[in-house]
Amino acid sequence: MPLSRLLTLILGLSLILGLMLWLINSLYRLYIQISFTTPLLANLLLLLLICLIGMLIVAFIYYVGLFQRSRKESRRRRLTPKVPVEKTEAAEETLKAIRQQVTQIQDEVARQELLSRSREIEAILARGELLVVVFGTGSAGKTSLVNALIGRMVGQVGAPMGTTEVGETYSLKLKGLNRQILITDTPGILEAGVAGTEREQMARQLATEADLLLFVVDNDLRQSEYEPLRRLAEIGKRSLLVLNKTDLYSEADKETILARLRQRVRGFIAAIDVVAIAANPQPAQLETGETLQPDPDIMPLIKRLAAVLRAEGEDLVADNILLQSQRLGEEARRLIDNQRRRQAEKVVERFQWIGAGVIAVTPLPVVDLLATAAVNAQMVIEIGRIYGCELNMERGRELALSLGKTLASLGIVRGAIELVSRALQLNVATYLVGKAIQGVSAAYLTRIAGKSFIEYFRHDQDWGDGGITEVVQRQFQLNRKDEFVKAFIAEAIARVVRPLEARSTEEEEPNLPDDRS
Repeated sequence: MPLSRLLTLILGLSLILGLMLWLINSLYRLYIQISFTTPLLANLLLLLLICLIGMLIVAFIYYVGLFQRSRKESRRRRLTPKVPVEKTEAAEETLKAIRQQVTQIQDEVARQELLSRSREIEAILARGELLVVVFGTGSAGKTSLVNALIGRMVGQVGAPMGTTEVGETYSLKLKGLNRQILITDTPGILEAGVAGTEREQMARQLATEADLLLFVVDNDLRQSEYEPLRRLAEIGKRSLLVLNKTDLYSEADKETILARLRQRVRGFIAAIDVVAIAANPQPAQLETGETLQPDPDIMPLIKRLAAVLRAEGEDLVADNILLQSQRLGEEARRLIDNQRRRQAEKVVERFQWIGAGVIAVTPLPVVDLLATAAVNAQMVIEIGRIYGCELNMERGRELALSLGKTLASLGIVRGAIELVSRALQLNVATYLVGKAIQGVSAAYLTRIAGKSFIEYFRHDQDWGDGGITEVVQRQFQLNRKDEFVKAFIAEAIARVVRPLEARSTEEEEPNLPDDRS
């Protein structure tokens, strides 16, 4: 105990003892004075004082016991790893939403993959392990770093949890940290060949799942190393940047490289999180001819790693679990969105050719009516139903009419007719071009309208900041590219022009007399 605290305690106890002696002496004098006149009252006063002192002693014992129990409970609470409640609840809610979304996914393989990954996240949440992933190029010395760490970190080291194509994972225990630490060595990035690319993808996936990332380099950051490090930071990965192989540099060169590294990663990695080590120093030749193998110099990393895990371990686990659940939720939404888009595009394709056939047979007298004819209210209703929005026919007509007017006001109707006319004149006999133009134009405009409505329903019945005009113009630009127009006209000829040719041939054939007559 410090001397100042000891002196304070002695002074305090002396003061309390003096006050107790003064109180006892005062009570004794009072008792003597009363006992001469009324002995019974004096005895009652003495009994009351004894009871009061007894109650004080009992209260003191109870308080001391309660204080000791509360200290034990608080110590027990501190020893039990506990992920921050708000982030845990958010992750659990996200996983619950994912399980509900999965039921909408028709692809069985994708559905089972999402369910499996959600169960893995739940298992990680239950176990509460800290995953530290070592990431970097193959030549940076990642494996040497892992070997040095498991040989020097305090606590027991478990056997490898299994050698796989993405490296080995070791289980460690760090003093002052009640969570188990898993350290995973990953394949190097930027390796040549197809196999190297596949291993790099696996390593990047492991890096995105880490609670803490050790990004290992052996010199200044190259652009090919900087980009993955920056992207990992952008998705919320906590990283330590480790400069390895410092035994190959002079002290001045090492400090220069460290300064450059800290400058390059300023903004997403703190200067204190850039550390220099020598995980596997080069052997030194002694004057006697003997070879000396220096010990690994990784204490700066161990100290920083221990400090980060002890101070931020709980938040790192919570943040990573929440991040993993959110990313899985985004993937589920993406799968559902793609599925809905494919279904909606089939609806658009069906309606565009139905409308084209009808209009080709009975052309509209006024071209401006083409904009209204091209957007069928029933198509709008069916697209809305795919996105979980039930519309009645009146609302469908209202939306169709609104978009039809937009098509006409932007000059897209005229532009579509001109585009289709030029394409048909190059591919269709002259006598059929006039009949085919309106039908194929109607199909083209129906496609633009349908694609626009897909965007509308995808964004929860919202046209966005640019409104309906921007959406329609964007779809028109996307659907006027040469590659698409060629494919569209080829299909239009097969679905619209060929039936017109067949109909025209039937009408021109003479009615020959029956041979039997």
